[in-house]
Amino acid sequence: SEGVIRVSKPLADGHEVLLYRLQPGEPCVMSTACFLGRATYPVRGVVEQEVRGVILPGAVVQDVLVEASAFREALFGAFAGRLAGLLALLEELVSRRLDRRLAALLIERGPVLHATHQQLADELGSAREVVSRLLESFEAHGYVGLHRARIEVSNPRGLAELANG
Repeated sequence: SEGVIRVSKPLADGHEVLLYRLQPGEPCVMSTACFLGRATYPVRGVVEQEVRGVILPGAVVQDVLVEASAFREALFGAFAGRLAGLLALLEELVSRRLDRRLAALLIERGPVLHATHQQLADELGSAREVVSRLLESFEAHGYVGLHRARIEVSNPRGLAELANG
């Protein structure tokens, strides 16, 4: 498989929270959860890099889960890893200030991010105006340079100190 899909959870206020990025070779755990739970979950997938992959019909997945222990172990291992990541995200959302979360995101995705303020706000589950104010503050402190749909991290050490509180 190839490409990257951004999987997010729409919120009632119109914003979104990034759940994970589906990378090449990874199973989509939300699709698996829907299949196993015979339910649907309101998530959104957006292609970030052109995708080429395989979609297995439910009947095939059911058969392979029963007959192929290596597939079953790999799928449930991916499921467990993704669940741990979602629990960490939940903890971060309820306990970490937005300025620290934004600083961490800039470090993780830098040194140059090709993203709009709205895209970052969506990823953080916040409003664009709030993220824009924080980015302007970061620029005033010399942490970043702001350009149209591009952010350059100019002081990763300062951002790291902010991210870690």
